[in-house]
Amino acid sequence: MESSDVTQTVQRPPTWRMRWVAWRNRILSSPRFQTWAARNRLMRPFARRKAGELFDLVAGFTYTQTLLAFVDSGLLERLSAGACRVADAAEVAGLSEEAAARLLKSASAIQLTEEVAPGVWMLGERGASLQPQEGAKAMIRHHKLLYRDLADPLALLRDNRQSPTELSEFWRYAARDQVSEESEESVSPYSQLMATSQAMVADEVLGVFDFRGVSSMLDVGGGHGAFASTVARARPNLKLGIFDLPGVVDGARSRLGRDDSTCSIALHSGDFFKDALPFGYDCISFVRILHDHDDAPAQALLDSARRALPKGGRILIAEPLADTTAAKAMGETYFGWYLWAMRSGRPRSAEEISKMIETAGFSRIKQLSTAQPMVTSVIVAFA
Repeated sequence: MESSDVTQTVQRPPTWRMRWVAWRNRILSSPRFQTWAARNRLMRPFARRKAGELFDLVAGFTYTQTLLAFVDSGLLERLSAGACRVADAAEVAGLSEEAAARLLKSASAIQLTEEVAPGVWMLGERGASLQPQEGAKAMIRHHKLLYRDLADPLALLRDNRQSPTELSEFWRYAARDQVSEESEESVSPYSQLMATSQAMVADEVLGVFDFRGVSSMLDVGGGHGAFASTVARARPNLKLGIFDLPGVVDGARSRLGRDDSTCSIALHSGDFFKDALPFGYDCISFVRILHDHDDAPAQALLDSARRALPKGGRILIAEPLADTTAAKAMGETYFGWYLWAMRSGRPRSAEEISKMIETAGFSRIKQLSTAQPMVTSVIVAFA
């Protein structure tokens, strides 16, 4: 029966798209076409671009490792202070002058550095753009764990999320049963990483969601309060709360309240898979939370939010989405592998999340267009 099904699928008449893709692939994979395109004056730019794109895929790991070395060495910070010579760079990085020159030249090829005079270096365009992004720099350093998990990608897939990984050990709530028992010490590293990288997300959310009609907001999985604090400063009249694991809330308690804008943020501790969400809020936010969890628990979170919200209350979801124009590689390739290695969650499209929201009993679902969809997308719905 299974054999018959497979045969029937293969013999099914091809659609127009299947015919087009098959024809395109025959052309692009033809050595004769490749040679002709490389030598043809009109086609040469196309051929070079395609060859460059393919080489970037082949050599991409060296680019990320160059980026990591550039950040870890201290050269990003040193060059942000002004130009320096190779000898100075070598001293900062703890390298020989020859090794420092290799790092600077490698970084220049991906626009992290720029040689402005013989032996004199400054930040390149990408280096200058990266320098103020504390969240991006924190993630670059954090990626050492991901690189180790991806050393043998097929082995990671074949394991089918059964064995602990570097990332699942770091994200202490992932693929664990007794997450509420994790201490502040064990959860602090991931909470700090989330807090550092949250600024970009918060800015994107506040750029498209004006909180009109919202008097109170509960940030579920709010960590050390980076998102809630940003909202508090932008909307000081809002009643704000955070719900997270006891160990995480302990860390938030020691960090919040240092200024008037955050001292009134209420802290609720619990396990959102076992405990009901607090009542008394007319907006519940999930910022980079749903994609961390598989379908059943993610649906349970949405169901729980619907029970906690009053009629007319709203849900705010902010996270990178799969199948997003101009951000597909980030949504499917990066987060697809990252969450697989984390052993929990998956990237979802706006359509998939919308169906889950509808199942939970929400309506009037709307996706808000952010300036940087690769950082986050925003979906809002009403109870």
